[in-house]
Amino acid sequence: MTGSNNETKKLTTKDYTKTTLRAYFLQNGFNYSNYQGLGYALTMFPAFKKLYGDDPARLSEELKDNCEFYNTNPNLLPFITSIHLAMVESGMKYSEIRGIKMALMGPLAGIGDSLSQFCLAPLFSTIFASMAMDGMSFAPLGFLFAMNFVLLGIKMVMGTYGRKLGTSMIDKLSEKMGVISDAAGMIGVTVIAGLAATFVKMKVALTFAAGEVQEGVKQSVMDIQGMLDKIAPALLPILYTMLMYYLIKKKHVTTYWLVLITVVLGVLLSVLGGLA
Repeated sequence: MTGSNNETKKLTTKDYTKTTLRAYFLQNGFNYSNYQGLGYALTMFPAFKKLYGDDPARLSEELKDNCEFYNTNPNLLPFITSIHLAMVESGMKYSEIRGIKMALMGPLAGIGDSLSQFCLAPLFSTIFASMAMDGMSFAPLGFLFAMNFVLLGIKMVMGTYGRKLGTSMIDKLSEKMGVISDAAGMIGVTVIAGLAATFVKMKVALTFAAGEVQEGVKQSVMDIQGMLDKIAPALLPILYTMLMYYLIKKKHVTTYWLVLITVVLGVLLSVLGGLA
C-alpha cells in the first residue's frame, strides 16, 4: 500500500492537534473483538479523510486496516498517532507502519496506566481530599480540573514529540524502515508471548501412580503438571493461545464464541478433574 495522494496533500499542525485531541475517543466502540480498534480508526478518521478523501476506496482500506485489535493508554496515544501520521505522509506502507504501531502499544499502555492511575490520581486525591476535609468546597472540582488539565498537557506533549520523532525517524532511517518494522514486530510478538505465558492459567490436575503397590512401601505418585513444567514451563497456556489464534485467523471464529468455548471447556474439565 503506497501513498499516491500524499504528494499533493499534507497535514498541518492543526490536523495533528485535532488527532491528538481525538484521543479522548479511543474508548468509543470498545468491544472484546478488537478492543480499541474502532476507537483508533475514529481518532485517525479526519486526518485520513484529508489525505484520501478523493479516493474513497483507499480511505475505506485505511480505516479497515486500522480497525484491527488495539489496546493502549489514551493519554499516551497521541505519541503513536503522530508517528503514524508522519509515516503516512512520507508514503510509508501500512505493513511498515503497523510494526511500529503495535510495538509501541504495550509499553505505552503500561507507562500511561502507571502514570495516570498510580501516580497522578493518588497525588491529587491526597491533596484535594485534605482540602475537602478542611471544609474547602471547591476541592472535588479542583481534583477534576487538575487531573484533566495535566492529562491534556501530557496528550499535547506526546503528540508534538511523536510528530517530531516520526519525521526525524523517516528522514534518517527511511532506507532501513523495513528492518526496523520487522524488529518492532518481533518485540510485539515477544510481549504477546510473555502475556500469554503470564496471564493464561492452565494446570493439569491429573496424577498417576507409578509401580506396584507393596506392603509397607509407599506408592510413587507422578504429577503430570510437574513433568510438563520440567519439559517446558507454561506449555499449556502457549498451546491454548496458539489454538485461539488459529481459530481466529484460519477459521474466522469470533471472539465471543472463543470466550464461550473457553468458559465451557474450563468448567467441564474442572468438574471432570482434568484441570486444577
